[in-house]
Amino acid sequence: MSKEKEIRFEEELEDSCSNSCGMEVSVRGLFGGDCGQGFWDRFDKSPPEKIKVCESMRLEQTSVDVYSSDEGRVMGQSGDDPQDADYPYVPALSDELENLILARVPRSEYWKFCFVNKRYLGLLKTGELFKIRREIGVRESSVFMLASGESCWWSFDRQFTSRRMLPILPSDTCFTSGDKESLCAGTHLIVSGREIDGVVIWRYELTTNRWYKGPSMRTPRCLFASATCGNVACVAGGIGMDSNKEVLNSAEKYNPENKKWEPLPRMHRRRRMCSGCYMDSKFYVLGGRNEHGDDLRCAEVYDEATNTWELIPEMLRDVPVSTSHSPPLVAVVNNELYALETSSNQLQVYLKRSKSWKKLGPVPVRADFNKGWGVAFKSLGNELLVIGASSISYAGHGMTIYTCCPYPDAEELNWKLFDSGRNRLSHFILNCSVIVA
Repeated sequence: MSKEKEIRFEEELEDSCSNSCGMEVSVRGLFGGDCGQGFWDRFDKSPPEKIKVCESMRLEQTSVDVYSSDEGRVMGQSGDDPQDADYPYVPALSDELENLILARVPRSEYWKFCFVNKRYLGLLKTGELFKIRREIGVRESSVFMLASGESCWWSFDRQFTSRRMLPILPSDTCFTSGDKESLCAGTHLIVSGREIDGVVIWRYELTTNRWYKGPSMRTPRCLFASATCGNVACVAGGIGMDSNKEVLNSAEKYNPENKKWEPLPRMHRRRRMCSGCYMDSKFYVLGGRNEHGDDLRCAEVYDEATNTWELIPEMLRDVPVSTSHSPPLVAVVNNELYALETSSNQLQVYLKRSKSWKKLGPVPVRADFNKGWGVAFKSLGNELLVIGASSISYAGHGMTIYTCCPYPDAEELNWKLFDSGRNRLSHFILNCSVIVA
């Protein structure tokens, strides 16, 4: 393909993506593995069997002629550039080897696979490509967020250099305007809330870029603890959504492979307004309040190997709690537990040997601004992610995003500020979850 054709081909791809997505898309890179729903629908019916792309050959100016191996004819400097074609001397790769190569391609480039053939499209939409990525240890983080005043969810890449709007969640106005809770399992984003007809769960599937309703939890609940535990998600405690509004000690897990909720043993304590995390290959539930409204400083940990819960007394004895504050803001990085203390904006780390908490220093986000509410405090690979109102007075009221690589013995925290001015979203974060796939 000549250089002129190459440029024209890129321009046509850009026009095609822009028209089908309703937004500008660069051929050289797009975050999230897909764009708007119209882009996927465009290829659901009849994706092109194959687009054959040949890189332009650049022949050096030499006096030596190049001979064709199959026809025995001479191609000199005046020979025509090769046209798009399948060359018989290029050996075909096996499907297995092709899959391993595709799995190593950055996920931000996956949307381009829809232009190649039906098999590549099928690898994406069935989720097979993401299974291969898990098996070979190739993963990327994506941040999914719903900010105050927004009607749609947004997704960001790990570096927050690009973002895109998810398809509109097809729920009623009660769900849209009400409180919601979110968690991730595999390539699924789970959002729980209440519609006019009752409690409902919506799930967004990264592989298809679509929202689906259900499945409902075995015990519908709100104000519960949750955590991504490997490729599943676990929930525990909360308030039952029936007429009794019972404080729960039940637990269950969501399996994205079969799209089902499975029961777990009951915890030792009933608790609501609690938080969850995954550490040492176990599901931890921390803090909250019991059925009498008393603050709980104990924690519980579920071990899948023994299928039992263990009570950890006074695990939060060094973490100030208040009935007016949000559930504990906790996150696990490099298998270490960190907490954001909402009254002082201090970062703390849990020392497993002494079973105590150590202060590491201030966090550059005002967790005390709304007593912990509206702040995103998450694990982002080997970094801590915090999003909210900036502690710098001249920063304004927009959303600010910081990350850092914490260490239990660190003397100083080095927070990295991302350019959030272009995001133009509210600093009050209603929901935030991280998909690693």
